[in-house]
Amino acid sequence: MSATTHIVDDDPAVRDALQWLLQSRGVPSQTWASADAFLSFATSDLCGCVLLDVRMPGMSGIELFDRLRALHCRLPVIFLTGHGDVPMAVQALKDGAFDFVEKPYDDNALVDKVLAAIAHDAKRSARDNSILLLQQKLAQLTQREQEIMQLILAGKLNKVIADELGIAMRTVEVHRSRIFEKMQVRSAVELSQMLSLLGDKPET
Repeated sequence: MSATTHIVDDDPAVRDALQWLLQSRGVPSQTWASADAFLSFATSDLCGCVLLDVRMPGMSGIELFDRLRALHCRLPVIFLTGHGDVPMAVQALKDGAFDFVEKPYDDNALVDKVLAAIAHDAKRSARDNSILLLQQKLAQLTQREQEIMQLILAGKLNKVIADELGIAMRTVEVHRSRIFEKMQVRSAVELSQMLSLLGDKPET
């Protein structure tokens, strides 16, 4: 799915101006006349970012932001705010919004923020894909391989692992080889670096 900037604003003139501005910098965009309209479209796998007006009739931008988070839609959100809305926008930043821009805004500065948000989303998406692939690899390991992998990650030698588990060292060597093959790594260091994506403990 290609990265798209979703412009959510009840003012058609603002929507058109923003879409033209983004188009002038080669940024694909789609416009939405209300928070409800975008919410009915939004899914967790969208790529890009959202330019969101704080004040709109019906559902406000802040309410939409909360609903998107509840849907696990993680598109970076840039709020467009009037001067009186800055405290709300600052709170939204604390709650996970990407940025906010006060009206009237500098055109180039706004597009730069949009490009930064899209790059942030692409990085997040790539990390999510890497984690998914890693979890798929881990799911291929047998229970014994998972057990031995933990001992390998603890830095224990084959002989020590064999003694702890009461199995032959040759058996440990075979398991180690299969673990590295399934995880597509060449060393324990590489395995440890790969699993760091999951935090302290790999999910098996």
